[in-house]
Amino acid sequence: MSTEITSEFVWHNIPPRPRDSHKGSFGTVLAVAGSAYYRGAALLAAEGALRTGAGIVTLASVEPVLAAAVARLPECCLCPCVVGAEGGISPESIPQLQRQKATVLLLGPGLGGTAQSTGRAAETRTLVQKLLPGFAGSAVLDADGLNAAAQLLAEGKTLPHPAGELIVTPHPGEMARLTGLSVAQINADRENTACQYAEKWNAVVVLKGCRTVVAAPDGRVCTNPTGNPGLARGGSGDVLAGMTAALLACGLPAYEAAACAVYLHGAAADRAAAALGEYGMLPHDILSQLGRIFAENHR
Repeated sequence: MSTEITSEFVWHNIPPRPRDSHKGSFGTVLAVAGSAYYRGAALLAAEGALRTGAGIVTLASVEPVLAAAVARLPECCLCPCVVGAEGGISPESIPQLQRQKATVLLLGPGLGGTAQSTGRAAETRTLVQKLLPGFAGSAVLDADGLNAAAQLLAEGKTLPHPAGELIVTPHPGEMARLTGLSVAQINADRENTACQYAEKWNAVVVLKGCRTVVAAPDGRVCTNPTGNPGLARGGSGDVLAGMTAALLACGLPAYEAAACAVYLHGAAADRAAAALGEYGMLPHDILSQLGRIFAENHR
């Protein structure tokens, strides 16, 4: 039976930063994200990681994305990648990406690779197959990374894993592609579905939607009480992916990192909706509210 994530749970797991800490104390997130068509996804994910406390965030992407990051996110380190099909990241970049020093890998936001873009889909699949198994830390697999993983699972292959823990962050449509279930079947039994596949994949599953479910391989499961329909727009999930990666980098175990991230993401969205309305709020408004939430709880 699930529990509900509480504010007390969140702030127990995210204590104030020690006075003698330094950037290395809070890890490095390597965000492999973005493409010429989906530049904003990479920026939202990177800023989500920065705003949630990661010590260093390195954005690995193609030149159009990095040019935008220079202007918007001067705090980001940049790793230029070779341009592949349809303006995405080419697998030729893999050796360079494997040399990056990072504690957490965030893989997927804005990479592209739908069924209609076969070249991009094949390259994203190669990135997932090659980067996850060789990564020494923990990882967050999101968005197009999940779609690539779904192709592998459909062929009877196993879900690629890093050496550390893995968090997957599907919405119901992505979960349907990963499992072969229908969206209706998933939504009819969200908690049990998340728990079943968390155990099967040996990964923390964040099944997004109204009352997002977080399930661990050991059977722990919780639901999130925060958030509102203003989150139902492109970019919200990219912010959450970056936030989740940051909390992993700060040292939280995967289940706690995922649960805290979804709670804070929803709480910031609730504040954005109160200020701007559910129609008017945008994903970057979530980011602007995060700092206020941290300030109020870490005085």
